[in-house]
Amino acid sequence: MQTILTGIRCNDELTIGNYVGAILPLIEMSKKYSKEYSLALFVPDLHSFTTPVDHKLLYTNSMSNLRLFVAAGLPIGENNIEVYRQSRISAHSELCVILNNFSSYGVLTRMTEFKDKAERKDIDFVSAGLFDYPVLMAADIVLYGAKYVPVGDDQRQHLEFARDLAQRFNNKFGEIFTVPADIREQAKFASQDESIRIMSLTNPEKKMSKSVKDLNGTILLKDDPKVAAKKIMGATTDSVGVINFDKKNQPGITNLLVLLALLEGKSQEEINKEFVGQTSYGELKKRVAGAVEQILSKLQQAYEQVDVDELEKKLLHSEEKMRGIANETLLKVQKAVGLRE
Repeated sequence: MQTILTGIRCNDELTIGNYVGAILPLIEMSKKYSKEYSLALFVPDLHSFTTPVDHKLLYTNSMSNLRLFVAAGLPIGENNIEVYRQSRISAHSELCVILNNFSSYGVLTRMTEFKDKAERKDIDFVSAGLFDYPVLMAADIVLYGAKYVPVGDDQRQHLEFARDLAQRFNNKFGEIFTVPADIREQAKFASQDESIRIMSLTNPEKKMSKSVKDLNGTILLKDDPKVAAKKIMGATTDSVGVINFDKKNQPGITNLLVLLALLEGKSQEEINKEFVGQTSYGELKKRVAGAVEQILSKLQQAYEQVDVDELEKKLLHSEEKMRGIANETLLKVQKAVGLRE
């Protein structure tokens, strides 16, 4: 079976953007492909150290976010779906150390994500872990022979790096790694021309982020549903006075149209046909607010009903299975580079 691999950092609470951009697509993918592909959902907790994190909450957030995936409908009872924590499988760290020696310093310095985060004013300490993030991500992928790795726009450069690194290693030592599909094939597989990006409600030119302190602009999945609805009603729009789907000139309105289509499970064309040309921003906001309130209420109720014991059993079972796969790959690498006979 070919492997589909995905993960989401656990150092902060998840947002409505994560819900429509990562959780829902993963659940749809699991329903569509779980019979013919192995689906690996991992918690990249080691990646959480790359930016400031409250270490006292890290483990709690890891488990909480997994419960949200289950509450949203991830069928963890399926045999071909594995859920595991990165830090529980030491091969991730060991392979990263080896791959560092086959990674270009010059290429890593040009990584957009590294440069953007290193320049952020709210990050006063830039760690070597942030710089090395793409190498660990490459290890995450090639350990399990993952061909398909659904990622957002901000991670596409890292995925291309993983492809290049796998190819470079194979050229030197033989066919050790499965090379992930390129970005175009990844998008085709996910039936997605471009990544889903939900923008901040207060600054719609910037992505809604769980790591940026933007309380009014960010809807957390654990927000009180009514409070979340109020955030939508207070969302920044514009003075144009007519609803248009125009990311450049009306980013706030466009953001609401995108969010509504995703929450109601409709095509963007359907939503645009209904609202574009109208002059009442308030009606659009009410519709989005109602959808957000309904989704959060349902999700939070399901969250409380998740069987935590069953989730932990699944984690232990998956970690044992994935550890075996990862160690087999690591042994091939160790033999190739001369660390094993």
